[in-house]
Amino acid sequence: MNIETALKEAMAIDGALGAALVDYESGMTLGVSGGGRELDLEVAAAGNTEVVRAKARTLESLGITESIEDILITLDQQYHVIRLLNRGGSQLFFYLALDRSRANLALARHSLRRIESEVDL
Repeated sequence: MNIETALKEAMAIDGALGAALVDYESGMTLGVSGGGRELDLEVAAAGNTEVVRAKARTLESLGITESIEDILITLDQQYHVIRLLNRGGSQLFFYLALDRSRANLALARHSLRRIESEVDL
């Protein structure tokens, strides 16, 4: 599936507020869907790029050679899921913001894992 379709499928996840595919080398988005005034996906992409880089540096410092599957940030009213694309040395991640009152976190992670595995880059 292409990036646009992948983002549409991510937005179909219950509780989705916004989704983006991000290059964490540059912090630039390759595509966005949803968001708005209260959730600027370009700003979120740049900020979450720093989260991914920091976690990768920490794992390296600890000598942990496992790859990051996803990172979860839990807020009062939202979940933010960062799902790394682990294939071919890509430096991309999906970012998905969810409304906690409407989202099922386990199902959302499962759906994002499926989308990630099917996206063509």
